[in-house]
Amino acid sequence: MSAAALITAGLAASHSAAFATTATASSPASTVSTHRLCSQPSKPGYMACQAVVRTDLKAQKTLGRHDAPKGFGPADLQAAYNLPKDGGKGATVAIVDANDDPNAEKDLAAYRSQYGLPECSTSNGCFKKIDQDGGSKYPTPDAGWAGEISLDVDMVSAACPQCHILLVEAKSANMDDLGAAVNQAVKQGAKYVSNSYGGGEEAADTQADDKYFKHPGVAITVSSGDSGYGTEYPAASQYVTAVGGTSLKKDGSTRGYSESVWGTSAGGEGAGSGCSQFDAKPSWQKDTSCTKRSVADVAAVADPATGLAVYDTYQASGWNVYGGTSASSPFIAGVYALAGAPGANDVPASYPYAHPDKLNDVTDGSNGSCSDYLCKAGKGYDGPTGLGTPNGVAAFTK
Repeated sequence: MSAAALITAGLAASHSAAFATTATASSPASTVSTHRLCSQPSKPGYMACQAVVRTDLKAQKTLGRHDAPKGFGPADLQAAYNLPKDGGKGATVAIVDANDDPNAEKDLAAYRSQYGLPECSTSNGCFKKIDQDGGSKYPTPDAGWAGEISLDVDMVSAACPQCHILLVEAKSANMDDLGAAVNQAVKQGAKYVSNSYGGGEEAADTQADDKYFKHPGVAITVSSGDSGYGTEYPAASQYVTAVGGTSLKKDGSTRGYSESVWGTSAGGEGAGSGCSQFDAKPSWQKDTSCTKRSVADVAAVADPATGLAVYDTYQASGWNVYGGTSASSPFIAGVYALAGAPGANDVPASYPYAHPDKLNDVTDGSNGSCSDYLCKAGKGYDGPTGLGTPNGVAAFTK
């Protein structure tokens, strides 16, 4: 991966893991302070996680008797996206991340206990952690990726409380190691695999597509990116569901919630979208301004200003509010699990395109400057939010 590709994708050093003041589309008159959990790639071939933490809200180490975590919890998300509370029983959602989170299972238990979700532990067979080779030689711990892992497992839990969770830890953030972890997840039997990371596009991506992401019958979700308008890999893979991001707000509508694009801000954050430089356009994608793969396909909440409650204690302080498309990718993987096993020869990314009327169409906001739908929301398909956000699970099945 060339340095030029990283810059082209909006992943330059100016987007390093530093404090940023973020004005969001959901709250144009206010600002929030955020911090990217993972440093941006320092050398070719490496990926960054797509998680963002609110730093203007004090972390809650403990909760008082009448306290609740800040941020949206499972009940909010199930209501906002019209999800069943008892689907997905026994389905396995795999999470692929780099490095180790030594506290992953303990922190997951705290999150699920807080919200009254069923136990998900190694002892009851619901939770399993492996390395990229399928064993227990876990990689070096990393605080940023540990936060990413906490966000991922919590979002799967919120979407699909009955699902099993398989955490596959790659030994580094190199695409080859992460790709090996994807293959391991599929080898372990997971039919739903979430990837909350990305980097700049390069010509060799098409080879990585076939090597790591071409798994018919497996729903593979990938975060679209957190740097606004601009396309990243592996979201640009023709074999994955690229997941964009929204700002989610409670309101007085019949649905009870409204959404707009998680748009670009003073800190350069926002859902990724655009037209791939290299990946072929899949047959089921029909938009006209991009002759190659368009990003994204669908979306869910990602704006840290309307963010999610997450519990993380590895070099962190407990309850925080996280966002980024690292939230939306595992959430959508959980929605796929609720919808049921994909057809054995299918590319599940095609399913929403057969059922666009079963999604919440997001028509407001943008994530950058362009002349058309690739960065601007509108009726029907657009880059930042794809075809829309879940309204039940009907759009995620054949």
